[in-house]
Amino acid sequence: MRAEIVAVGTELLLGQIADTNARWMSEELAGAGIDVTNHQAVGDNLERIVEALRLAASRADVVLVCGGLGPTEDDITRDAIAAFAGVPLVFHAELETMLREKFRRWSAIGAMPNSNLRQASVPEGADWIVPDRGTAPGLALRINGTRLYAVPGVPDEMREMIGGTILPELHALAGGDTIVSRILRIAGMGESAVAERLADLFSSSTNPTIAYLASMGEVKVRVTAKARSRADAEALAEPMVAEVRARLGDVVFTAEDETLEEAVLRLLGSNGRTLACAESLTGGGVGARLTAVSGASASFVGSAVVYTAEAKGRVLGVPEDVLAGGTVTEACALAMATGARDLYGVDIALALTGAAGPEPHDGAAPGTVWVAIADASGFTHARGFVSRGERDRVRRWAEQAGLDLVRRHLEGVRLPGTSLPE
Repeated sequence: MRAEIVAVGTELLLGQIADTNARWMSEELAGAGIDVTNHQAVGDNLERIVEALRLAASRADVVLVCGGLGPTEDDITRDAIAAFAGVPLVFHAELETMLREKFRRWSAIGAMPNSNLRQASVPEGADWIVPDRGTAPGLALRINGTRLYAVPGVPDEMREMIGGTILPELHALAGGDTIVSRILRIAGMGESAVAERLADLFSSSTNPTIAYLASMGEVKVRVTAKARSRADAEALAEPMVAEVRARLGDVVFTAEDETLEEAVLRLLGSNGRTLACAESLTGGGVGARLTAVSGASASFVGSAVVYTAEAKGRVLGVPEDVLAGGTVTEACALAMATGARDLYGVDIALALTGAAGPEPHDGAAPGTVWVAIADASGFTHARGFVSRGERDRVRRWAEQAGLDLVRRHLEGVRLPGTSLPE
C-alpha cells in the first residue's frame, strides 16, 4: 500500500514553520506497513490544493491531508476536498452540537464564534473523525478507489486522529505487514566515505534496505526491513545492522537512533562518572545540548563559558604563558580541560576553543578548532582540526567533535588526533 502526504498551509511555503507533522506521519505509517512515496506542500489556494490532491490520488492508494481544517476563511481544505470529489459541502447539525458543547466546556475562552460553524460542514459522503483535543473534525472518504483522510495541522490533534483512528484502519488494510527501521549514527566520517564502505550493501539489498542522511557533523545510516510482524522485521534487520557496524567500526556511536549527547550521558551513567565542560568557541552549546536530555543532572555537573582570555585565566586558571601563546591552541585547550576538571571536581572534563570566523581569531585561521579532555587519573588528550563554513557550522562541528571525544574515551576506543594543515 502506497501513501502520500499533502501538507496544507502557506506558512510552510514561506518557511515560517517546519513540517514536523509529515515526518511524524511518515514514521507512523512505516510502522503500520505502509510505504510513503511522496510528500507535497501546498499553500492556502483552492485550485492548487485540488491540483495537489489530484496528483496524489493518481499515484497513491492513501492520501493524507494535514492542515486547513480550522474555522477561518483561509482554512479551505474541506472546500478543496469537496471540489476534488465533485460533491457539495453538507452541514451536519450533530457536528454543530459537538462544537457548541466543546465551547461550553471551555467556558474560559468565551462563546463559540459563528465562524466555527464552518467546521460542521463536510464533503457529501464523507465520514468524520470526532476530535477530542480540538474543534476540527477529521475527514475520511473514498474517491475513485483512493482512501483520503484529512486531519488538523495542530500536532496534538493530528497525532490523536492518526494514532487513534486512521493507523488502525490502514494497518488492517495493509495486511498486517510492519516496517521497522534501525538508525545507526556516525560521527567522525563523512557521508561519501560511509557510502563507499557500504556500496555493495546499498546496491544489492532489497529487504532490508539501506539509506543515508547527512547533517552537520553526523551521518545516519537507516536499515529498513519489512515483515509480517515487528519481531520478524527486527530479526531481518539485525544481521544488516551488525554488518554495517562491523564495516564502519568505532565511528558508529549508536544503533538506537539516540543523539550524541544522549549516548554520552548513557555511557556516563552506566560507568557512574561525571562530566563538566569549559566552552569558549561554543558559548555553552554543549551544556545546552546535554541539559536538554532528561536526567542529565545525574552525570553532567556544569559548563564554564569562558569566552575571553581573561575569563579563561580567572575562572579556569589557564596559565598566563599559555594564554600568551594564543587561546586557539592545543596547550590552551588542555589547560582549559584540566581547569574545568579541577573546578568542578568531575571524572572527565571537556574543553572547546577555536575561531568560528569569518575573521581569524588570536592568530588562528577561521574554522580552527581544538577540543580536549582531562580525566581524574591525570589523562589528557587534545584534537585539532579545521572546519570550513559559516559560524554555526564550525560551532556544530566543534560540539560534535568534543562530545565524540568524550564518548570514545568512555568506550575505550581509538582517540582521534590532530588533523590541522601544516
